[in-house]
Formats: sequence, C-alpha cells, structure tokens
Amino acid sequence: MPKNLALRLSQEKARAVFEKNPDTFVLAADTVVSCGQIILDKANNAQEAQKYIEKLSGRRHQVHGGLTLITPENKSFSRYCKTIVQFKPLTAKEIDSYIASKEWEGKAGGYAIQGIAGSFVKYLSGSYSNVVGLSLYDTIKLLQTSGLEN
Repeated sequence: MPKNLALRLSQEKARAVFEKNPDTFVLAADTVVSCGQIILDKANNAQEAQKYIEKLSGRRHQVHGGLTLITPENKSFSRYCKTIVQFKPLTAKEIDSYIASKEWEGKAGGYAIQGIAGSFVKYLSGSYSNVVGLSLYDTIKLLQTSGLEN
C-alpha cells in the first residue's frame, strides 16, 4: 500500500541518518505518488516520465507523504499525510514540452508541482507542501507530538 510505503521509507531514512548521528534530532520524509493502486516512482528516463504524465493527464492521483522524527533519546515518531491532485487533460504538446524541460528528473510521479506542472493542476485537496515534498502542517504536528514546542 502506498501509505505504508511512504511511512516505511521515511522511517528507514531517519534510522540510517540517526545511526551515523546519534544523540541528535533527525527528521526524514519521503513521498510516494499513486494513481489508483499503481505506484509511480521517480522516472528513470524521459520515456518513463512521459508514460507517468500521460497516465496522470485528466485524472486524480494521490501523493502520500511519510514523516519520521527520531529524538536524541532514540524515540521515534511518524506521521502520514495524503493529498489528492487532479491534472487537467494535457495535450501532446504540453506533455512533450514538460518532458523536454527535464523538470521531472528525480521527482516522484515524474513531476514537480512547484514548477511547470503546477499549471497542470485542476484540483487539489490537502497539503500543497506535501506534494512539494514536506507537509509543513504535518511537520509541526509531528514536532508537537514529540514534545517539542513551536
């Protein structure tokens, strides 16, 4: 399930950093994009990115954010965030132009909402910053849950 994957990835990232840096706070996050139950990873090449963007065209998809905090006392806290995004129907020219921009490189689902792909968004429900890569609201809530003050 995408939710479990996002949480597990954030926990693994946090644990890996904490093991090398004990006695410190570690905050890690990961993002998983899904269209139905199909997970759209980071695109490895332009052809894969094009396939992802074509799949998202005119459809709703989910962006799952996993956040994990490990305290200096080795206490771990995790939080999950989901955002629903719908792209407008995209023309072949829009898709080709986006792929040519290379903005998709290294991005879950093959797009970066904070760039050109932001103009594709017809509908968004939830945290915009989650789609960027780190839900600010959920980060603050996670810090508060751990006992840290604002």
